[in-house]
Amino acid sequence: MGDTSELKNDLAQTIRLALAEQTEDARLFAARLVRKYRSTEPDLAEQIDLFLRSKPNRAGAPLRKAAMAPLPEQVLPVDDESRLSLLKSYRDFPERDAPLLSAHLEGALGQLIQERKQAVRLAALGLTPTRSAIFVGQPGVGKTLTARWLAAQLGVPLYVLDLTAVMSSLLGRSGSNLRAAMDFAKRGPCVLLLDEIDAIAKRRSDDADVGELKRLVTVILQEVDDWPATGLLLAATNHPELIDPALWRRFDLIVEFKTPEAAAVREAIKRFLGPDLALFERWIEILAFTFRGLSFSDIEREIQRFRRAVALGAKPVADLIEVFIKTRALSMDRQDRIDMAVLLAKETRLSQHSISEITGVSRDTIRKYTSQGSTVVPRRRRPEA
Repeated sequence: MGDTSELKNDLAQTIRLALAEQTEDARLFAARLVRKYRSTEPDLAEQIDLFLRSKPNRAGAPLRKAAMAPLPEQVLPVDDESRLSLLKSYRDFPERDAPLLSAHLEGALGQLIQERKQAVRLAALGLTPTRSAIFVGQPGVGKTLTARWLAAQLGVPLYVLDLTAVMSSLLGRSGSNLRAAMDFAKRGPCVLLLDEIDAIAKRRSDDADVGELKRLVTVILQEVDDWPATGLLLAATNHPELIDPALWRRFDLIVEFKTPEAAAVREAIKRFLGPDLALFERWIEILAFTFRGLSFSDIEREIQRFRRAVALGAKPVADLIEVFIKTRALSMDRQDRIDMAVLLAKETRLSQHSISEITGVSRDTIRKYTSQGSTVVPRRRRPEA
């Protein structure tokens, strides 16, 4: 009956939703199963469809999308002073779009998922799944999205520590808040994300920090040591150099999120363009080159700006792209601008005069490189100073 493993996962997800009495979520998941199995298992799809039809949806019940928050079955811990929730919670369906990752990251995260799904097999060998991992990378490279995707693949809720609520103005309260949040997450299988952990786990040798922050580091070290194998503890940081060295040794796995590679940039552009892809199709290679060195969030922001401008009829697509390239060219070095000019000459019908205006490269240089049949070769990203 199709892929047995996949069918088992679908069955487990259905049972979980039913036992949690998440009726509307169960209906939404069942409707997805009808579409999923209609071609491969028509009898099963028809039977599920009959069940749905026999029990109509409650009037006025909202049909929610994949991202659902907060979880109703448990009351999240709060700060006694502000009454703010210490955790943000999310529960996503396994069909949530996978983040754009390099092959190296896909391999590391894929093993992490398989360890969880085959915990019994590991236990038989005296092993436990990876309990903790720290995500390292610049803002916008997909650390938080990856945490949500991991939780969805594991079929467990994601809890994200809210630093604004944890950091209480009352002396000593921050440590208690942190323990309360982590104790709550330990109650059952989940993924807990300590985002921006560098804000509360700085080097204890930093004399600029008050004693309260140094005590927080001690609390975090204890909590990481005591974290159960039933859950997955994640941390994320943009500033690894600020984190106390003792904390690095506590994490089982260090996952580095680097600036997107060329293939991932192309895929991101296509995904973010959505229904407008056809309008920008001939500019994909140009955009991929121009977006080099930017994060996924930066790319998405620019693409959404393009789409809004097109929707409002503000400018033709070609004009939008040319203005963007001209702006980006200001921060490129000479060789990058030459490479861009050659690419424009190769991929577009722009005149050499227009290309020179856009890139700042002289027409003599453009003629020299294009007459030599030069092609743009992706170069290694130079280390930052």
